[in-house]
Amino acid sequence: MQGTSPSFPYVLGSEGAGTIAAVGDGVTSRTVGERVFAASFLNPTGGFYAEYVCVDAGLVAPVPAGMSTSQAAVMGGVGMTALRGLEDVLDVRSGETLLVHSASGAMGHLAVQLGKRLGAAVLAVASGEDGVALAARAGADLSIDGRAEQVADGARRFSADGLDAALLAAGGPEADAAVAAVRPGGRAAYPTGVQPEPASAPGVEPQAFNGEPDAELLARFMALIGDRPLDVHIAHKFTLDQIPAAHHALREHHLGKLAIAFA
Repeated sequence: MQGTSPSFPYVLGSEGAGTIAAVGDGVTSRTVGERVFAASFLNPTGGFYAEYVCVDAGLVAPVPAGMSTSQAAVMGGVGMTALRGLEDVLDVRSGETLLVHSASGAMGHLAVQLGKRLGAAVLAVASGEDGVALAARAGADLSIDGRAEQVADGARRFSADGLDAALLAAGGPEADAAVAAVRPGGRAAYPTGVQPEPASAPGVEPQAFNGEPDAELLARFMALIGDRPLDVHIAHKFTLDQIPAAHHALREHHLGKLAIAFA
């Protein structure tokens, strides 16, 4: 994706948080000692699975008041991806109905909160009773278990005339049902890489989008947070030597995000 051949060892990690140790020549927006978070997809200088990382100053922002460093570390990439889909692709407006699929996952539980802040009425399709509870805590107007209730039934209970928009953080039969619940002429979107790709429905063609962060998107993200920090759920924290276990845990049922903490 970078157009280059990887060299090893390759340092993973597209989002993180910590304290600024140094700033480059000409950087005036940030100062040494600030507690900040950053997102940098496929960072060519190496990612956040490290004690030190070098990122573009335009992709760095202060940790919002009331948030832990760990919460800020895991919200930047998925939060801005969600906002890219909600604002730039779906163009969610105040008063519209929005379905968030995989609403108890990493991107989904933040998308529920951002959708509410944009003024939408949010139907959350989550996974399991614990996922339904998390989506409800995130502010969903209605939260259903997509494995226990037909998405179509929940959508009809939520909006008899069909939904205006759907943001899909995962593929599969429930995602296809979510698209089908959108009214003809409505919108559906999913981040590039979701597999299987959601199927179209009459009058609704799901759009793939890229969620790479930039300074303008980060500014919008921070403005939407304002003085009300997002409720970022961390299922488990791992240490540096537990990174293999963290990657295995991604394949198991969990809510929200997993975090890697450095001593």
